[in-house]
Formats: sequence, structure tokens, C-alpha cells
Amino acid sequence: MNGKRYFWPVVGIGAVIFSLLLLWHELRGISLDDVWDGLAAIPTRGWVLAGLSSVIAYAALAGYDHIALLHIGKRVSWLFVTLCSFTTYALSHNIGGSVFSGAVIRYRAYGTRGLTGQEVGVLVAVCWITFVLSTMLASGLVLVLEPQIIDRFSGIAHHSLSAAAGIAMLALIAAYIFGSWLHLRPLKIAGFQLHYPALPIVARQLLIGPIELLAAAAIIFFALPEMHNPGYFVVLGVFLVSFSVAQISHAPGGLGVFEVVFLAGLSDMDPVGVLAALLVFRLFYLVIPLILGLGIVVFFERSQFSRKES
Repeated sequence: MNGKRYFWPVVGIGAVIFSLLLLWHELRGISLDDVWDGLAAIPTRGWVLAGLSSVIAYAALAGYDHIALLHIGKRVSWLFVTLCSFTTYALSHNIGGSVFSGAVIRYRAYGTRGLTGQEVGVLVAVCWITFVLSTMLASGLVLVLEPQIIDRFSGIAHHSLSAAAGIAMLALIAAYIFGSWLHLRPLKIAGFQLHYPALPIVARQLLIGPIELLAAAAIIFFALPEMHNPGYFVVLGVFLVSFSVAQISHAPGGLGVFEVVFLAGLSDMDPVGVLAALLVFRLFYLVIPLILGLGIVVFFERSQFSRKES
């Protein structure tokens, strides 16, 4: 059990080290002055739109928790849920292993609002399913409408295979909707039960979920230089691949992994401009939310301590 506890952190750290080595090899001819010039070249409009995209992304993430609470039939104040969701994703995105780290944060927060451990478990599961559905829906559409996106990573044309994979993803989404319509029996694991979401819940999952991914990709798109920019749809496809690989790697914040894959996907663009856009993404999507999230945690713990004292 001790070995299992350390397995994924070791995998994550190994992925970071390996990716940073690859990143250093890829960017060894670029100086810090070049990167600074790349950031300075981003117009004010790009900074503003990237910042707004980050706000929209985190607003959509808050929708994940609202959807899950609606599913389990628990009423928690709108402000508390929004702050809890923001803090959960702000911290878990940086820590890595977002499902597990997010579960710990949610259990601490929602436990003070009367939710049991099993209810928090269902909430976490619904949020995770919403993310998976959103990724599959967005990825499926990209692969069907822009099958050559895979060529940017493999260097070999696999258009038919890409389109088939996209259709398969969309078919799974359709099966999920059909399962909701059929009112399938709940999934039982030991004493844990996960009921199939009703159609109105599924509709919210497929509407709100993808907005987060679209907005997160837009942060990078608005910060990219116009020269050789392949357009938002291609940037979205590259983002989905990069973000998914970073999540699978369990690297804290996807550090290095996300950048290596993204640079490979946009190899036809100036790497300085791409790197500058990725730094803007980290600033708006990871660093600033982390600082705000830590502030919320301190405020929350102080308020809980004050209640116990009184």
C-alpha cells in the first residue's frame, strides 16, 4: 500500500523531469529576452480577451459542482458552491491528480454543509464524468470536422482513422444520452451507488462542460501571434490533445508536458510566440487562480476555527 501511495506522484515528477528535458532541447536557442519580447508583442486586446476567457472557463467549472449537487438533490448556497468549485480546480490543476486532490478539498468544504462522504463521492464522480463527456464531445467534433489535426503530432496522414475516432466518441455521447432516456439502473460498487443522471442533467453536462474547454483554449488563441496562426479550431484541437496528455501524466500542473505537446502541435509557428502564449495561459489559468484559491482556503479555515472557538 505504501508503494501504491507513492506510485503516481513518482510518475508525475518523472513526467515533469522528462518533459522539461525535451522542452530545454526544443527551446535551447531561445533566450529569456526573446520570451519577454514575445510577451510584449501580445496586444492589449489579446491580454484582455485571454483574461476574460479565463473568467468564463472558471465560471463553467463552477457549473460542474452545481450540476452535481442538482443531481444528488442537495441545496447549498450559490456563492459557497462557486467559491468551493473555483478553489478546488485552482488547487487541483496545480497539484496534479485533479480527481483525487479535488475530492479531498470538496470533502473538507462540503462536509461543513452537511454532505456525507458518499454524497461527496457522487459529486466528485459526476464532476469527473462531466469533464470526460465534455472532452469527448469537443474532441469528437474536432476529429470529424478537422481530421488532419492528428497529422500535426504523427507527421503521417490518418484522416480516415481520425474521423472514425471522432464518430466513435460522438456515438458514445449519443449512447450516454440514450442511457439517460432509458433510466438505467444505478451503478453499485460495494456500498457506493451512482444513479444515472436524468435528461435535464445530461443536457446541462453537455452544454456547460464544453464551454470550459472552449474558453481555456481561447486563452492561448488570443495570446498567439497572428503570423501563421492556424485558427481557433486547430488551436482547440491541439489544446485538447495537450491538456489530455498533461492530465494523464499526473504531472503537477502538467508542467513541461503540456508545453512539449503544444509546441509539437504548432511546430509551424514561431516557438517564441507559442511559448509566450503558453505562459499567458499558465498565468491566467493556473497562477492567478492558485493565489486566489489559497486566499479563499485561509479565509475558510479561519472562519471555521472562529466558529469552533465561539
